[in-house]
Amino acid sequence: MSSTHRLRAIATSVAATAALAAPLVLGAVPAYAAPGDDWLHVSGNKIVDESGKEVLLTGTNWFGFNASERVFHGLWSANITTITKSMADRGINTVRVPISTQLLLEWKAGTFLKPNVNTYANPELEGKNSLQIFDYWLTLCEKYGIKVFLDVHSAEADNAGHVYPVWWKGAITTEDVYAGWEWVAERYKNNDTMIGADLKNEPHGTQGSAERAKWDGSTDKDNFKHFAETAGRKILAINPNWLIFVEGVEVYPKEGVPWTSTGLTDYHGTWWGGNLRGVRDFPINLGANQDQLVYSPHDYGPLVFEQKWFQGTWDRSTLERDVWDPNWLYLHKENTAPLLIGEWGGFMDGGRNEKWMVAIRDLIVDRRLSHTFWVLNPNSGDTGGLLGYDWATWDEAKYALLKPSLWQDGGKFVGLDHQVPLGGVGSTTGKSVSDVGGQPGDTTAPSVPANLAAGTATATSIPLTWSASTDNAGGSGVSGYQVYLGTALVGSTTSTSLTVTGLAADTAYQFSVRAKDVAGNVSATSAAVTARTAAGSGSDTVAPSVPTGLEAGTATTTSIPLRWTASTDNTGGSGVAGYDVYRAGTLVGSSATPSYTATGLAAGTSYVFTVVAKDAAGNRSAASSALTAYTAPDVATGSCSVTYTANSWSTGFTGAIRITNTGTSPLAGWSLAFTYANGQKVTQGWSATWAQTGSAVTATGVAWNSTLAPGASTEIGFNGTHSGTNTAPTAFTVNGATCTVR
Repeated sequence: MSSTHRLRAIATSVAATAALAAPLVLGAVPAYAAPGDDWLHVSGNKIVDESGKEVLLTGTNWFGFNASERVFHGLWSANITTITKSMADRGINTVRVPISTQLLLEWKAGTFLKPNVNTYANPELEGKNSLQIFDYWLTLCEKYGIKVFLDVHSAEADNAGHVYPVWWKGAITTEDVYAGWEWVAERYKNNDTMIGADLKNEPHGTQGSAERAKWDGSTDKDNFKHFAETAGRKILAINPNWLIFVEGVEVYPKEGVPWTSTGLTDYHGTWWGGNLRGVRDFPINLGANQDQLVYSPHDYGPLVFEQKWFQGTWDRSTLERDVWDPNWLYLHKENTAPLLIGEWGGFMDGGRNEKWMVAIRDLIVDRRLSHTFWVLNPNSGDTGGLLGYDWATWDEAKYALLKPSLWQDGGKFVGLDHQVPLGGVGSTTGKSVSDVGGQPGDTTAPSVPANLAAGTATATSIPLTWSASTDNAGGSGVSGYQVYLGTALVGSTTSTSLTVTGLAADTAYQFSVRAKDVAGNVSATSAAVTARTAAGSGSDTVAPSVPTGLEAGTATTTSIPLRWTASTDNTGGSGVAGYDVYRAGTLVGSSATPSYTATGLAAGTSYVFTVVAKDAAGNRSAASSALTAYTAPDVATGSCSVTYTANSWSTGFTGAIRITNTGTSPLAGWSLAFTYANGQKVTQGWSATWAQTGSAVTATGVAWNSTLAPGASTEIGFNGTHSGTNTAPTAFTVNGATCTVR
């Protein structure tokens, strides 16, 4: 079985901050509104409030407290209140907050590292330590009707801590994890803005790994089921009202195979956190508080990892049959327990990854599943985020995809607070859960889609359009449409048009459409329309090969040159006729050759491109792998600073360089240059791509640190040799602009 290790880069633009000279005094537990009316529980496969009314947790993740910065990322440039209010206004009713056991233990001990916060942008955080910042943020969530739960993302405060497979590491033991959870449960037991605990993010490891998470009936150190039951019971002994979220592991043995086997084909494998097959044989037992248990799988698309189920032909139905059902969806379908999909998301590539995102989004909507989208942060290396690198602008295309999965009723977003509407008092976009009607609320389906018609077909595709449906007065609102080929679902969309692709030439097909609303009601089927694909060129119905090797050349501030390996057509085919280039899923140009220059771009900005090949018969390939490329920043002299240090011995040395963006706009796609005076040579480097020609050295940012927000820093390093004299460089440039040397 191929490894599914997913290095979901939690990129950071800021190095770990230094400890304060003396520990700060642990703040008193903050006062909150009268507790108790918002606690949540479990009934069958639903999460319910104290009255038994079904609720939906539909939110996002915001990381940073888990990393070396020990505070939300983005506060180095953006305002905490503005970000929080914007989430509530856009329908985020729950935030999953990754954190580390190390930070919980530091908070418990009352010792703090100085948080990386821009107090000019966040004057309300002046003088606060990381715990006080977190508590302040909780008051904002209470004000705006957002609920919160913590996720122990890693043992240590580490930007890549999620890579480690288990819940203990180094000096941090399993007992420390229990102690951290008990402390935080005690601290917030009277605060129903904090609603639960995700016990450990993505426990994983494969057969034969030195350390891995397994799931069985033992009490072994590496048995995640035993750990989860123990941690859950300890937490619930302090606060029996918290939801306990339990993720899956990575592999589970096939029937009759012991956990000691190292056979490559002896296990079922999936995403880290996504394999809950073991629940059927070994369910989590929380004793008297079983009604607080929620299972929480993760799932990702082909741009994060090219899983075997993304090879060949696939769609929502095959994913549900082959992946989701056997690994975790069965728990919902069999009414065993509720599900909250703790992580799902990715880049809008206009191709396969976006196809997966739509498929799982539609599953969430149709099955009324709770979820927290990955992620708010723009600096997630292999998914991107809901926010842009200015931490203020929303990715509207990605938000439009997410929006139908957010809990809505009567055209407004629903929060989980019984007094405060989502968005706060006076909100025009949100309402309180108390304002939602009886369970399950809206039970009337939208009107049937009318005027279904087919447009001009190609040999492999037929475009369809129809008139918009309407929902009943006071209903939850039309959320989208399902398109059927015969009785098979072939696509979902939030608009009133869809082009069905992958069809055979000169063939008749019959289509129909159904409308659905936010509450999950589905209309009757529209009148059917029959359409025929074009004859095509001869009998060619085979698409060209997928373009490969997509890469960017040297960008300017307004353009990015692209090139790729030419596609080929099948033997006897009509030949490759050209390529269509997409930016964030939108067609931006075409080319007859395997190259294209995207123009009219903004300086210092990241863009995601894909390419589709087409032949003369109208057949189109699948989209290429997505490429994230950056325009050159419009960097003015003095908008960067560099700190250079070196530790030398006989003929070798180790160098470290900290680069800081001192400008007022993001610095994307940076390249640092400097010159040595004494013949020094760089032999090995990290955190950047290093090159040297003669005495001239360049270092270019890698995926996780290639964009620096205003005020942000990154530290890169290298090993080198010298011949006895090792004078430090005196001048540095970033993208040709001179930097201040500190």
